[in-house]
Parts: sequence; C-alpha cells; structure tokens
Amino acid sequence: MALLGRSSGELSPEIRQYMVVTGNYWAFTLTDGALRMLVVLYFYGLGYSPLQIAMLFIFYEVFGVITNLVGGWLGARLGLNRTMNIGLLTQVVALAMLLVPAAWLTVPWVMAAQALSGIAKDLNKMSAKSSIKLLVPSDAQGQLYKWIAILTGSKN
Repeated sequence: MALLGRSSGELSPEIRQYMVVTGNYWAFTLTDGALRMLVVLYFYGLGYSPLQIAMLFIFYEVFGVITNLVGGWLGARLGLNRTMNIGLLTQVVALAMLLVPAAWLTVPWVMAAQALSGIAKDLNKMSAKSSIKLLVPSDAQGQLYKWIAILTGSKN
C-alpha cells in the first residue's frame, strides 16, 4: 500500500480511507469512554457501591456480545460504511439519553443507554477492522495485522 500518490505527493485513496476510518474509531472511542465515566461518576455520587455500579454495565457487555454474533451478517448485508454509521448514530442516541433531567436517570434508563452503547461499540469496531481488511491487498496479510494494530492501538 503506497502512502503517497505517484506524482502529486497527495495521499493515496487507501490512506485517506484509512484516516477516515481511524478518525471515526477515535471519535467513537472518546464518546464511549466519556459515556462510561459519566455513568460511573454519577452513580458513585449517588452512593452506589462499586459492585452496583459495575452491574450497570452488564447490558453494555451482553448487547455487545449479541452484536458480535450478528455483526458480520449485518456488515455483509448493509455494507461496512453503513454499519459504521449506524454504530455512530446509535452512540449519539446513547449519549443523548443521558441529557435528560437527573430525575430520569434511573437504573433501567441508564442500563438501556449502556445497551445501545454496547451495540454501537461492536458495530463500530467490527466495521473499522473489516474496512481496513478491504484496503490491504490480499497478498499482504502481514501488512493487514500492522494496520489493524495501528488502528486499535492508536486510540490509546
């Protein structure tokens, strides 16, 4: 995969697409972390125990597993770009669910927001990693692992 175009010095289409996917992945990771921290801090402030707070994230993980089970089918059916955008939109909805008055932030409401965030996380992650696979030539599988490692490691 060439980093720069042949004559003009501009980035190749593959690298531009990789940068879009990586930016999308970073934006998602930032909002996902913010959502989880807000939940932890809010319920800690209300006096919930660490175990009770951890239980708020059960739906996040359960719905993430369910999404992983059907994510490949969805990606093949709808396309990776669409599933990534659905993941981002779902994350926006999950974040917006926390913009309600504090009295509405009940445990079931927050768990529903976490469930949506879990779905969004796995749609986004699956789409980002799979789209990179499409950018790397099939005879360069070693490069594929390098680019995915850069993508997933770059968020840290």
